Amino acid sequence: MSLLPESASFEELVQDYFLAVRGAGLMLSALDTELVTAWAQEGVPFEVVARGISRSAEKALWDARPGEPVLRSLRACRRQVETEIRKYRDLSAGQGEEALPAAKKRPARSWEEVRHARLCAALRALTEREAALAPRVHRLLDTVLACVPREPAAMDQQEAWALLALLRALPFSERRTVWRDARTGEQQLMTARARRVSRRFRLQAAVRRRLDMKET
Repeated sequence: MSLLPESASFEELVQDYFLAVRGAGLMLSALDTELVTAWAQEGVPFEVVARGISRSAEKALWDARPGEPVLRSLRACRRQVETEIRKYRDLSAGQGEEALPAAKKRPARSWEEVRHARLCAALRALTEREAALAPRVHRLLDTVLACVPREPAAMDQQEAWALLALLRALPFSERRTVWRDARTGEQQLMTARARRVSRRFRLQAAVRRRLDMKET
């Protein structure tokens, strides 16, 4: 998800992603830095925290005034990020129940499996609203989404591919509108790397908005 080197720390990855999605700023405040440190101690993958940030940002994106950052601080994402952390840890704990009696076991599904199932369900529901997209959706379900990713980064990539495939299936005039929405509010005082991350986030959010698909 991030374009930083593989050697980047968890804290660097979170700061880089938040500032790119926010669309402004060069560094975190002292309070935000403390929050990132606390998240790092949770021991979850970066993508789990990034998902919470993107969900918070997407909710705020369409209410932000022109020229304003999508989010004012990382603390604005705290509730959503910590919800994602709890989900990830609960699901990870559920997979360690092999020693329990069969009657007490719950189906062991990973964070990625839950997200994958929700994405597939959202796409199937989409075919009922957008009949013209049904052939593309069925191809996605049979190819790109045929396998469940085994790590958070792969799940993020799979969802991105699916959304871009749906975008390409829209008529040209609608694709142009989605692209224009994604570019609205883009900050020019960003590094090229941050601009790419920001543009990808906004494009995926614009596709979901056009298709009335909530983030899975």
